[in-house]
Amino acid sequence: MPPPSPSPPSARAARSRAASKLPLTATTFLSLSILLLPLGFLATHKAFSAATAGHHHRERVLLQVQDQDGVSAPNANGNANQDEHAAAVERHCAGTLHRAVCVSTVSAIPGLAQKPVWDVISMVVSRAAAAVRASASNCSSYLARPHGLRVRDRLALADCVELLGHTLSQLATAAAELESRAADEEDDDDAVAAVQTVLSAALTNQYTCLDGFDGPSASEDGRVRPYIQGRIYHVAHLVSNSLAMLRRLPRRRNRKQGPRRSTLEGYDDDDGRVLRRRRGFPSWVSPGDRRRMLQQGAPVGADLVVAKDGSGNFSTVGEAVAAAPNNSVARFVIYIKAGGYFENVEVGSEKTNLMFVGDGMWRTVIKASRNVVDNSTTFRSATLAVVGTGFLARDLTVENAAGPGKHQAVALRVNADLSAFYRCSFAGYQDTLYAHSLRQFYRDCDVYGTVDFVFGDAAAVLQGCSLYARRPDPGQKNAVTAQGREDPNQNTGIVVQGGKVAAAADLAPVQANFSTFLGRPWKQYSRTVFVQTKMESLVHPRGWLEWNGTFALDTLYYAEYMNRGPGANTSARVAWPGYHVLTNATDADNFTVLNFVQGDLWLNATPFPYALGFS
Repeated sequence: MPPPSPSPPSARAARSRAASKLPLTATTFLSLSILLLPLGFLATHKAFSAATAGHHHRERVLLQVQDQDGVSAPNANGNANQDEHAAAVERHCAGTLHRAVCVSTVSAIPGLAQKPVWDVISMVVSRAAAAVRASASNCSSYLARPHGLRVRDRLALADCVELLGHTLSQLATAAAELESRAADEEDDDDAVAAVQTVLSAALTNQYTCLDGFDGPSASEDGRVRPYIQGRIYHVAHLVSNSLAMLRRLPRRRNRKQGPRRSTLEGYDDDDGRVLRRRRGFPSWVSPGDRRRMLQQGAPVGADLVVAKDGSGNFSTVGEAVAAAPNNSVARFVIYIKAGGYFENVEVGSEKTNLMFVGDGMWRTVIKASRNVVDNSTTFRSATLAVVGTGFLARDLTVENAAGPGKHQAVALRVNADLSAFYRCSFAGYQDTLYAHSLRQFYRDCDVYGTVDFVFGDAAAVLQGCSLYARRPDPGQKNAVTAQGREDPNQNTGIVVQGGKVAAAADLAPVQANFSTFLGRPWKQYSRTVFVQTKMESLVHPRGWLEWNGTFALDTLYYAEYMNRGPGANTSARVAWPGYHVLTNATDADNFTVLNFVQGDLWLNATPFPYALGFS
């Protein structure tokens, strides 16, 4: 990994986004991963029983009828069937980013011309699942080797195995949703968004796996990545094609949505209005959970209590998480009393509907210091890592104390769907808040950092949050965001609505010595929007920073709308093709409708950030 400063063009050109643990922990994790992986595969086998083996790429589609011996036989309708089949292949592969893979995949589907789009996408997803199993087996075979792997490579491979396991689960979810919707003549937006969300996450997982082999302490001799990346890319290309096909599905407006509604489904008040109250929450947060989120002080009837002084059920957060039930359909509340908890905590995918409640920001603190310089991967460096669906947290602080010289060091990493955080603070330097994937909501939270301190490829909204730039190392530049969308059909991005961008206490006295930018494009289709946000004078007049030369400047989507403050003046902003100053509600409505109609629903489960205040 290049130096941690985002000084172009050499700044972090190769960035690690995978994960690691300390060696002893890694050994345990790897063993469990290898043992559990076949179980995950068996659990999802039924959903993908229709998966077929790969075929050679071909641009010309031919259809032959074979007799019982497998010999081509005359077909009275051969020419017509061939033309019909070829036309269907062209139709389904139009607009895909990986055409050769698409043609090879869909041309093998019998009766393609008669199949609805839902069925075709389902079959491509099945093929992707088969490719995931092959890729996971390949990675596991390298992990099983007793010698020849460096620690960092072994940790990165372990991340790949975990991420491929998540991918199988996400593809199974997509397959089930596709199957349930296949009989519908029209497809409502919630159904499309549900599939698009999990496929977007599945795609992100592949690139996170590969990112783990980059950066400081990674192998420079290419002894592992070249031997796994071909299969990983094949999975990514299959999922990318599925996302492209999904965009062409017919739509009907959800009954709750009016003809001029300026928001997307998922983050409305119960009566369907756009969120206007300061204390509004997404509609998927139940009334009971809303009361829990808004409650002050200790929760009533917490299921478990964590206390440093021994007055609770456990003295560490990790012990309480381990004791929580698996796959819970009811909310399970862990109350964490005031104190400093020096540990790395992981909320696994089996720990669903968990909630952390603390005694307040900077009173309840979960703190650790993993980082890439000391041989972690970015993915595994998180002080708190959350995967379990439906996770909620309020009134606590999560900190990575590695310091600015340790490069990537994550405080909070979230790849849990339908997760929400209220009155929490996240403190670090580089890569503080890793909004990795799926749908996330942050309300009235504080985030502290220097380089790319809000990053990832989730559909994430930070509403009413304060983003504080800290003093970086000499020669560094601050970048608030680094969004990681790899594909234009992913429904992902970072939206900052309300709140403020300001200097932290350590930066304010020396603010003139450092430049602070709103963001830079980590990946090719990076997407970030600032709406109705107060921008203090620390924001550089150009607003945005290049990643490396002209990379992604014409494919990113960066926008500002109705911001205020001394740093919000857009007259000297960058002149990139992908940068937009939205000046009126019509422009914003066109953007919303465009993405809504075309299936790019990255804000489907969030409040549309510039809906408020429209006349």
